[in-house]
Amino acid sequence: MPTPSTTSAASRGFPLVVLAALCWGTAGVSGRIVSERTDLGPLDIAWHRMAVGAVVLLAGYLLTRHREPVTVPLTRPVAVRLGLVSAGLAVYQLAYFAAVATAGVSVATLVALGLAPLLIALGGAALGSGRPDRATFAALVVALVGLVLLVGLTAGASAGTAVLLGALLACGSALGYAVVTLAGGDVPAGLPVTLVGFAGGALLLTPVALTAGLSLTTEPVALATLLYLGAVPSAAAYALFFRGLQTVPGAVAGIVTLLEPVTATVLATVFLGERLPLGALAGGLLVLAAVAGLYLRRPAAAEREAATERQAVAEPHD
Repeated sequence: MPTPSTTSAASRGFPLVVLAALCWGTAGVSGRIVSERTDLGPLDIAWHRMAVGAVVLLAGYLLTRHREPVTVPLTRPVAVRLGLVSAGLAVYQLAYFAAVATAGVSVATLVALGLAPLLIALGGAALGSGRPDRATFAALVVALVGLVLLVGLTAGASAGTAVLLGALLACGSALGYAVVTLAGGDVPAGLPVTLVGFAGGALLLTPVALTAGLSLTTEPVALATLLYLGAVPSAAAYALFFRGLQTVPGAVAGIVTLLEPVTATVLATVFLGERLPLGALAGGLLVLAAVAGLYLRRPAAAEREAATERQAVAEPHD
């Protein structure tokens, strides 16, 4: 039954997912900066992000492994989940940066992260975790309505085949993200799921990148941006996300991460000059309202569930 400690853990996990989403919101702008200053394509940027992230995570793991020893056996189901996380990350990154290069940061991020919660909810139900509760379902509907407003108004300002192609690529990115969330959520605590995911994803992308002709750069701003891209919205953000995912359900996490497209859209509007109609702000506010509603509800819901369990235990049984 839920205890104060589990309620406290859930309360701590929610802000971790929020912080991860805010960090991810800077990834699209970072990738765009690199592409504008160099000849690196989406595959090159995705590979750099995965490789730098893996190196940073490995360094962190080596520094902390004595304090956090791994005691969980690596069973076949766990290995399969780790493999799915690696493949999902590789597909998610490659498709996302391809969508950014085709349709811009706003449309790519809005479609990718707008579709992801729906895929996560459907996937979770198909895998037997049950349908989301009413509050989570309501938050999903509100958030998706907000994303539809954002996507429709933003894409309408720059309609064309590029937007359509970028949206299709973003759908592939959403599928990869959903796989990462569903597979990573049940990996036992104690296993370095973020490190394995990034290292495995980098290995999967390496032969593809080499075959396509991997490009490197020494341009100072682009190089610094790539290092930031691998360290902050990759290594740090995914470490926070998977830690939070241990106590936050995948369907809820998927809704919370809709903060990423809102953040990316604001940054793209301010720093890249991508046009965002004023009416689209209503969509962004709906997304924020959905996330805020989930945050305010979860501790109270957990406490009510705990009280119900305590009352059931206290009642005499025949």
